[in-house]
Amino acid sequence: MSTDSFNSEGFDGTVRLFPLPNVVLFPRVIQPLHIFEPRYKQMVEDALGDNGLIAMCLLHPSGGYGASNVAPIFPDICIGKIVQEERFPDGRFNLLLQGVSRAKIIKEVNDGKLYRTAKVEILHDVPDSSEENAVRMRSNLLKQMTKWFTQQPSAKEQLNRLVNSDLSLGNLCDVFSFALPLSVEMKILLLQLVKVEDRALLLLELIEQMTPDVSKSAAKPSKSKKYPPDFSSN
Repeated sequence: MSTDSFNSEGFDGTVRLFPLPNVVLFPRVIQPLHIFEPRYKQMVEDALGDNGLIAMCLLHPSGGYGASNVAPIFPDICIGKIVQEERFPDGRFNLLLQGVSRAKIIKEVNDGKLYRTAKVEILHDVPDSSEENAVRMRSNLLKQMTKWFTQQPSAKEQLNRLVNSDLSLGNLCDVFSFALPLSVEMKILLLQLVKVEDRALLLLELIEQMTPDVSKSAAKPSKSKKYPPDFSSN
């Protein structure tokens, strides 16, 4: 399966920006969102009337405002498409936003909207040059991830199906990067890596560092991260 699911036909390179301090979206995964601020209600209305695209971006943890009086954000973003919406009478929304493509902000533009927009460059995965190496890293990912589910046979079975599906190695890394309880600093670093081999190697390193001790988990099963996560509020 292709690692790229973004259809750029008719896309003018401009995206609506939705900055949050604790959410990093990845291609192919779905993020629930609760929208209530006026600027982001306007953003959703505009997106629903257009191409349905909203780009999730991460606020810099340093905080503060630059000369332009806007909160600084990482230039590495994930464009998402609204796949489901629930509209409330007061204008609020519950959304399901599915990641469709990595992108990098070229420059922000002022279009008179309450929310921020930017011109972006679409980024595509650079696949591993060696199929043999990709298969080996896929196998290593399964081995490391299985340790998280020693006490959860059904979850372990789902994991096996996922790893053995037609998802590319890059897609698989993105699903795990989103689902695992990694810091946002590590998640944004994984989002920045367009070379699939580099992404897989970093993810494997992080999983190895995080994997719970099997003997301890046998005595007291660890609590798994809730998935899908709760709605993120703006």
